[in-house]
Amino acid sequence: MRFAAIISSLLATAATAQPPAQAPDRWHQEAREIYREAVNTPTVQGRGQVPALAEALARRFRAAGFTDVTIHPYDVVRPDDHTAALIVRWPAAHPSGRKAMLLMAHMDVVEARREDWSRDPFELGEADGYFYGRGTGDDKMGVIAITTALLRLKAEGFQPDRDIIVLFTGDEETGGRGAELAANQWLDTSQIDFALNGDAGGGAFDESGHLLGFGIQTSEKIYQDYTLTATNPGGHSSRPRPDNAIYALAHTLDRLEQYRFAPMQNETTRAYFAHRATTADPALAALIRRWLANPDDGAAADAIEASPTETGLTRTRCVATRLAGGHANNALPQLATANVNCRIFPGVDPATVLATLREIGAPDHVSVEPVEVAHPSGPSPLRPDVVGAFTAAVHARHPGAAIVPDMSAGATDGLYFRVRGVPVYGVEGSWIVTPIDERAHGRDERLPVRAFDEDLDHWTDMIRRLAR
Repeated sequence: MRFAAIISSLLATAATAQPPAQAPDRWHQEAREIYREAVNTPTVQGRGQVPALAEALARRFRAAGFTDVTIHPYDVVRPDDHTAALIVRWPAAHPSGRKAMLLMAHMDVVEARREDWSRDPFELGEADGYFYGRGTGDDKMGVIAITTALLRLKAEGFQPDRDIIVLFTGDEETGGRGAELAANQWLDTSQIDFALNGDAGGGAFDESGHLLGFGIQTSEKIYQDYTLTATNPGGHSSRPRPDNAIYALAHTLDRLEQYRFAPMQNETTRAYFAHRATTADPALAALIRRWLANPDDGAAADAIEASPTETGLTRTRCVATRLAGGHANNALPQLATANVNCRIFPGVDPATVLATLREIGAPDHVSVEPVEVAHPSGPSPLRPDVVGAFTAAVHARHPGAAIVPDMSAGATDGLYFRVRGVPVYGVEGSWIVTPIDERAHGRDERLPVRAFDEDLDHWTDMIRRLAR
């Protein structure tokens, strides 16, 4: 999903062709072995295999000389399932006084059924220049790139001047409890300077082989579900009432469909749209420039949102995702419910969204309640050191590639650290070919072999640059 979030910003950029494939060296070969072990372990919610992968990775870190390696078993909140997180700390060899750098990714993946795929989703396959398997992109690539980079740097005698902390969680896809525990209990966030997230960022080529660019994720929307409920005394279906729970809920959802939250901008989205105005078609580019000049121009923001590539980037958006109602075919409904999923713009108080939804439901006496507690997080600043390290690592393999700040419409483990005041940056160096490789969470998930190899060197370069 991280690739889909940035591709719309990377249109019509540099014309650098895909690099030629190279034979794997020692570290790239070792990375393939770890990758195979990770993909072949079905770390799906409910299967209980995340602790096994955490232990396998921990053994590799310990064998390489890392002594501060801890596995934290825990249960996710919703639904209940036993999983684990891995935390590794590499103490500074020559402390510079700078706070620690956190490297994060997640070991868990979404479910995949063998009958839905053309191959076994939990067996790493290689064909036609691609690695296939669930998690090849989301997010075992991030886990393997961080792990291999650190093993390599340790073997080469690299001596960091700040602590480096690794956090691999086990439930990013099903609740984020591991990241929440890490940010609030397991780690002292006051001693973390920033975090690099392997679950966001990345690049894209088009199908003709031209590079579109790379995104660095510096912001993400707040995920929040709400339950809308209409109740009614009901009765026999042969005697309809003037009020009806299903109709009341339907009227409320119709008003929600028509409602638009106020448009908003932040540092990340302004930078994104400034770049987008240089690549969009003339009509869309004109609308973007108009809105950048006047952030209160709701009509321009509405027109931008109408573009499929820009939906969700100008404001908070809420959409109905599930419906249930009635209890018998021949009875008037006594209860009708809907789940409304909101992706709240960073900086917006979820309480104001709840108040708005309650206003929308009030004419039909539809109640609105949040499903869980939201975790608001603001955008991370565009720090020159982090942006510079990411840019240098990308340009080492793709000279002149566009680097575009990105706000994810979804959410990652990074939000729990942003809430605690830790800047988080999605800095993946892997890439896909769009749109044919946009398969995260879907059938036949895959990643180009060249993207895999480049990402290993990309992370090695970034860590070396930011911890020396």
